[in-house]
Amino acid sequence: MNEYRASITSVPNSLFGMGNPLLDISAVVDKDFLEKYGLKPNDQILAEDKHKALFEEIVKKFKVEYHAGGATQNSIKIAQWMIQDPHKVCTFFGCIGEDKFGEILKQKADEAHVDAYYYEQTEEPTGTCAACITGDNRSLVANLAAANCYKKDKHLDLKENWKLVEKAKVYYIAGFFLTVSLESILKVAKHASENNKLFTLNLSAPFISQFFKDALMEVMPYVDVLFGNETEAATFSKEQGFQTEDIEEIAKKAEALPKVNKKRPRIVVFTQGKDGTIMTKGDKVETFPVLKIDQKDIVDTNGAGDAFVGGTFVYVHEHFGWLSVPPCPFFSFNHPSMPSSNPSIYLSLLSSLLPLSFCNQTYVPILLVLR
Repeated sequence: MNEYRASITSVPNSLFGMGNPLLDISAVVDKDFLEKYGLKPNDQILAEDKHKALFEEIVKKFKVEYHAGGATQNSIKIAQWMIQDPHKVCTFFGCIGEDKFGEILKQKADEAHVDAYYYEQTEEPTGTCAACITGDNRSLVANLAAANCYKKDKHLDLKENWKLVEKAKVYYIAGFFLTVSLESILKVAKHASENNKLFTLNLSAPFISQFFKDALMEVMPYVDVLFGNETEAATFSKEQGFQTEDIEEIAKKAEALPKVNKKRPRIVVFTQGKDGTIMTKGDKVETFPVLKIDQKDIVDTNGAGDAFVGGTFVYVHEHFGWLSVPPCPFFSFNHPSMPSSNPSIYLSLLSSLLPLSFCNQTYVPILLVLR
């Protein structure tokens, strides 16, 4: 952890995230518990009615660990964890319930030094994600609940909250939030564009491009940086009629989509697991090879994409500052502050080492120093 320290002055509330907050509840469970709730050993599902009692039972029956989770909040936490000092450089908005799990979630966000401003309501309980671990497998069961209840007029529009949005220089929202509050995303995106700030979005999952295509494309003109993985990119291409399965061509076509802020070109970054990470740079597409990792050193790939995004924000913050992001914000290869004689190594490191630093959402520092 002490190997990585931000060397520039960090400004509180510089990085803003908005999304679906979930309280991650991890526990080693037995086979009977999985069978009782019809769970597969290694799976990822949304909770149904038959799973409602699971969240209380796992707490009562097993030793659990709690962590502030959800895609956007994960990325924000990673960024804050890497920056370390000062605290609360990262801000997060989302909706929770006024309940026990909500109080725990607030506590965990505070422990991560994230400046979390939750919209608290009583209609739905706090969203949760149970990670049921058996051996090397984990079965994830997510109950979005309150995360689906975010209201622009009751939270984002409040004067004291909007001041935090205005204070930020970089904005990140995972595509999952398109299913919750499109109007909130558009308000933030338009503010970023009008003030030449950096607005970033993640494709998040194939179903976003499939079933929330209209909402996604309403936001796309404001997107300065688009993240995704190879599966999400392929689905996006199909839904947009790009007529190609080549990931480099998909990246170029995504970059060329209409854009409101002409002062900076759009950057598209697609990860491909252990294969090279794709990034557009002007009219070119660059591929950054992923460093090979010994299988025994891989702890957990859950949340890999979230960690990648958080690490990328820290690179922008560390080497360019939030206020002076260049037209190609991630890799201005001849920038004097570049820490390595081989500039591509940073993205390669992010593609391989950082995402694999997850262990039950506890972060393990793995070669974060570049020499």
